[in-house]
Amino acid sequence: MKPIETKIIVLGGLGEIGKNMYCVMHGDEIVIIDAGISFPEGDLLGIDYVIPDYSFLKQNEDKIKALLITHGHEDHIGGIPFLLQNVNIPAIYAPNQAKELIAIKLEDRNIRYDNLYVYTEDTKLKYKNITVEFFRTTHSIPDSHGICVTTPNGTIVTTGDFKFDLTPIGPMADLHKMARIGERGVDLLISDSTNALNEGMSVSESKVDDALFEIFDQYTYNRLIIATFASNIYRLKHIVETCYKHNRKICVFGRSMENNIDISIKGGYIDHKDIFITAEQANQLKPHEVCILCTGSQGEPLAALSRIANGTHKQIHLRPDDVVIFSSSPIPGNAISISKTINKLYLRGVKVFTTSLFRDLHTSGHANQEELKLMIRLIKPKYLMPFHGEYRMLKNHATLGIDCDIPKENTFILKNGDILSMVNHVIKKDGEISVNDIYVDGNRIGEVSTQVIRDRRIMSNDGILVVIANIDMKNRKLLIKPNITTRGFILVNENEELIHKIEELASNAINSKLADKNASFNDIKSQITAELFPAIYELTGRKPIILPVILDIKKND
Repeated sequence: MKPIETKIIVLGGLGEIGKNMYCVMHGDEIVIIDAGISFPEGDLLGIDYVIPDYSFLKQNEDKIKALLITHGHEDHIGGIPFLLQNVNIPAIYAPNQAKELIAIKLEDRNIRYDNLYVYTEDTKLKYKNITVEFFRTTHSIPDSHGICVTTPNGTIVTTGDFKFDLTPIGPMADLHKMARIGERGVDLLISDSTNALNEGMSVSESKVDDALFEIFDQYTYNRLIIATFASNIYRLKHIVETCYKHNRKICVFGRSMENNIDISIKGGYIDHKDIFITAEQANQLKPHEVCILCTGSQGEPLAALSRIANGTHKQIHLRPDDVVIFSSSPIPGNAISISKTINKLYLRGVKVFTTSLFRDLHTSGHANQEELKLMIRLIKPKYLMPFHGEYRMLKNHATLGIDCDIPKENTFILKNGDILSMVNHVIKKDGEISVNDIYVDGNRIGEVSTQVIRDRRIMSNDGILVVIANIDMKNRKLLIKPNITTRGFILVNENEELIHKIEELASNAINSKLADKNASFNDIKSQITAELFPAIYELTGRKPIILPVILDIKKND
């Protein structure tokens, strides 16, 4: 009999940052690893999130045993509410911090789900053919784990997001368990590639702690405002510790920041609950007694720091002697908005600190090249599949694997939808499935097509032109000349000659179709678009969306 294959199917996270999701399937059993989102690029107008295509999971719904979560960042858990609305997931296993964040997400969307369980690194899940183990890693959020999946055909290890920090703020990664798993024999390593282009080792979180402590010591009489990632719990933890040592109270702004701190206090990751105060209390204290902790490190227009910089925040107003600290690094694409926020802060006379060669105010939670090599050496896989990164990152990670004695033919640089097949410890690429980005627009999932996105781009660049025509369909007559109105194209009052030309072209197009007794409303609309589009482009060099509106006015005989 032909042996049953173990398949690894990638649904998201390759050739991109975010949207991490893939699954391991053996026979009639599937375990899913992570269910993330990615945030839209600037050209995806009106889109809130991008999620993976769940079609494969829907088609194999009866095989799904569990969804396994490596940690609680949005690119690994953000898609769970949308997944649960489309696919039946028997159980979700997540570490404690992630479990609490998932629970909030489900509550916000009024989704009841009773099978959300917490795992620790001692948890072992056993199914008919698949066994799952967990090992502790270091990342910028507590309770980050790698996952080891054992099947009859071999063992698969995924790192999740990780780094090696020998002086971490939280617990050390369990290097010993990683080594033990490696000694048992690992066939495939699926490893985080985010920082595969960065040489050396990443900066330790304790270095950031030292840099922040130095600023606190230097500016003892100033109010401090710190912007950082709400999900970077260890950063928040040592900001709290530093404030406690300097006798400062903390006022928090930003819903995501408040949620993460609340969960971290309940979970025991952050101490000194009494250090947190309200905005009213903060305004009554002296500047040196207060630290404001807020969102907005990426220059988001509606985030707390942006509103503070604009002077539109209802509760906090900048003072000339304030010190603002960006304890973050720019996410690609955000540099311009961050620069705008920093300029506004300077215009208001405050001092601003960002990370630099001389002061480490941020460090990544992802492994640099030497750490990626160390993971390969600990796990000792036969095959390597770089994961979580753009193509250049995946490519460079594969090269690091070759440097660590993995044969080139045993490295897989894949794309979303690709499938690996493993039989008796031998792995090969084995076809692909069709996967498309699914757009979330408000409460609508997958309803916004690429055509809609294209129309939005056109409207943002060239505007829209509406042609309103009153006709007598019974007598096949255009009653009055068409009314032309535009938005984002031209000002009607300042372009009368052009409007008259468009009116004339529209009238001719309508009359030519009305002469055809078989022409329908849709035929007339198509004719208007066909006539106006090339003419408008020739006259203006622009391509607005043309929207014909035909009204059938029935005249009394």
